[in-house]
Amino acid sequence: MRAGQIFVQDLVDHGILNKVSSIKVDLYGSLALTGIGHGTPNATLMGLEGELPETVPTETIISRVEAMHQSSTITLNGTHRIRFNPDKDMALHYYESLPQHPNGMRFTVFDANGDMLATNEYFSIGGGFVVNERTQLAHGENVYYRMTKPDSPAAGDTTPTDKSSESTSATETAQMDERTQQDLVTASLPFRTGNDLVQLCNHESLSIAEVVFLNELQWRSREEVISAAYRIWNVMDDSIKRGCLSTSAKLPGRLNVNRRAPRLYQNLMRGFYSPPDQDMLSGPQNSALSDGTASAAAPFARPSILETSLTMMQRNELNGVFRKKQRSRRPHLPHLDYLSVYAIAVNEENAAGGRVVTAPTNGAAGVIPAVLKYYLEFLSEDPSRDILEFLFTASAIGMLYKRGASISAAEMGCQGEVGVACSMSAAAFTAVMGGTPAQVENAAEIGMEHNLGLTCDPVDGLVQIPCIERNALGAVKAVTAAQLALQGDGSHRVSLDQVIETMRQTGQDMMSKYKETSQGGLAVNVPVC
Repeated sequence: MRAGQIFVQDLVDHGILNKVSSIKVDLYGSLALTGIGHGTPNATLMGLEGELPETVPTETIISRVEAMHQSSTITLNGTHRIRFNPDKDMALHYYESLPQHPNGMRFTVFDANGDMLATNEYFSIGGGFVVNERTQLAHGENVYYRMTKPDSPAAGDTTPTDKSSESTSATETAQMDERTQQDLVTASLPFRTGNDLVQLCNHESLSIAEVVFLNELQWRSREEVISAAYRIWNVMDDSIKRGCLSTSAKLPGRLNVNRRAPRLYQNLMRGFYSPPDQDMLSGPQNSALSDGTASAAAPFARPSILETSLTMMQRNELNGVFRKKQRSRRPHLPHLDYLSVYAIAVNEENAAGGRVVTAPTNGAAGVIPAVLKYYLEFLSEDPSRDILEFLFTASAIGMLYKRGASISAAEMGCQGEVGVACSMSAAAFTAVMGGTPAQVENAAEIGMEHNLGLTCDPVDGLVQIPCIERNALGAVKAVTAAQLALQGDGSHRVSLDQVIETMRQTGQDMMSKYKETSQGGLAVNVPVC
């Protein structure tokens, strides 16, 4: 969505939007192979109509795309209506990738004569970050494509073929240089590795969250930084609420997956104790095994065909050893239940096309909200400050992964999504629990170490199986990692930096069929019917 919006905004900035008569959209690699299941085509079309992920009315997306199919038109930037047949003018190149990144897309616009006006390629590098080749080179590694104001066009974002634009090239180059300098503003407390971060915190007597906050002040005011953090949490919290209270029975797609979060949430709200059974009220005197000598007939009152081969002597040997057969008991594990329902709620919303926070990605959007929600509901004594501490700490760990490896499943597999989310959440949970920077780093390391090699193999390309459950497990694992770290003093054998480098190497060695292509793993072994 963001790439499409950037492209049409560049058309406006170059003064050629009104000359556009038709558009061609090409999606490559993972964007094509799992694009439909991930909602990529629909999101791209919304971006071309000028929408942004933060503000698009998600409930209108499906109907608007259906209208495009019916009318064979699209309204670029919400103002310029042109002919567009999604079935013909949007191509999915399943077995072709652009050389710069496996998540690539290309937009090309034409005038009424069929002559090309402008074209550009964009690359989705994970977490909602979008770059093109020029911005990658100018801004350095893994830097997201900044949005620009209407009166400050981003030079080089779109390559116009209209010769009238050549006179502006010098001005645009200067604007690009200025933009680059803005992005290269030196952070007040720079760090590149986990070791740098811990040493910095110790030297300045600061927490990891405080380091991130002071760095953010280089670009925004104190009030803007705090307000933005609260907005992020509000979207996270709202996605949990919508997922828990949804009245939809099924998730979209051919897998016919049931929504589970509403039922799980209702069960939690009813309490953990079921109504007592009559057997429980009757007292121990009626228990067949209360004294270990009761008749063996009770538990075997209705022997099956398989049980007929047992002799009475064999059955008597079982007396007093095992409990009699009973109904399965409902587990009383609120710690796990709440983490799971929160994570599942968010990812069911994501699977249904609802608004979520890329934390760090859409496919892993449930882990951080689940862990933070659990902490706020059951442990926090100062929610306002804990939200900031949690989010800023998590973001610092995310920066390390983004700089040292990648958060794109198309490059790293799911270790780069749920694995990173687990690591970020473990670190943040440790921080709000009072952990030292060394313990926070340790928790982040544990969270990733046991997600190394995790593949991305969504069934039918949908972000449902195994993605939804995997987020629940990621949240539980994050809290466990934090608990382990808090039991130590921060010293440990394997460092976070070593784990990040291991993740990077593992992602490079991983076969492409296990990296968000749905060409291996569960995607080829689970039948779709």
